[in-house]
Amino acid sequence: MIRIKGVTKSYPLVGMARHTVIRDLTLDIPSRTHVGIVGRNGTGKTTLLRLLGGIELPDRGSVEADGSISPPLGLASGFAQKISGHDNAKFVCRISGDDAATARERIAFIRAFSELGGFFDLPVETYSSGMRARLAFSISMSFDYDYYLIDELTAVGDQKFRAKAQASFAQKRGSASVLMVSHNLDQLQRDCEVGIYLRAGRVTYYDDIGRAIADYKKDQHAP
Repeated sequence: MIRIKGVTKSYPLVGMARHTVIRDLTLDIPSRTHVGIVGRNGTGKTTLLRLLGGIELPDRGSVEADGSISPPLGLASGFAQKISGHDNAKFVCRISGDDAATARERIAFIRAFSELGGFFDLPVETYSSGMRARLAFSISMSFDYDYYLIDELTAVGDQKFRAKAQASFAQKRGSASVLMVSHNLDQLQRDCEVGIYLRAGRVTYYDDIGRAIADYKKDQHAP
């Protein structure tokens, strides 16, 4: 279970007061459950994933989990741009505590799975957004997490890569929880069981992803 206790997150705005994205959020997210996260742009979906993944810290409150959580995997994944995909993968292995042999095996998997070819050894700043997403997805699939955080990621790449990614993703879903942000509502309906809807500073948890999507759609058409 992931327990979010009284979390508030805000950002400074130039010449203005701080903008609060998430305020006093308390929520329990059950384990072995796949969660779809919906909301309009700017409501804090990505911020929530970054807080859960430990990429950002809350202004106040805490996030606790009973298992390992992946970094948020998405098109804006935070790679070091000046070094190669290989060196980014090596860095992730190092901070994850891999010994030399395990790191070599993991990097070989990432190289093969990402299908980046020679670009794997070039700086990430030379990558397209799709190539960065493939690198992020491949790194994540090389680890076994208890919770996977997915931010608009699984539809990238050509048809062959998408099919491989979906198969790998489905295998991970069988033994872990997934928290997924996506504007593809059909995908959320297919892959998730419960929902979180962010709107106007409020966060609502739904036991049924269908209800979360229905309320989101209804608000989209409201005046």
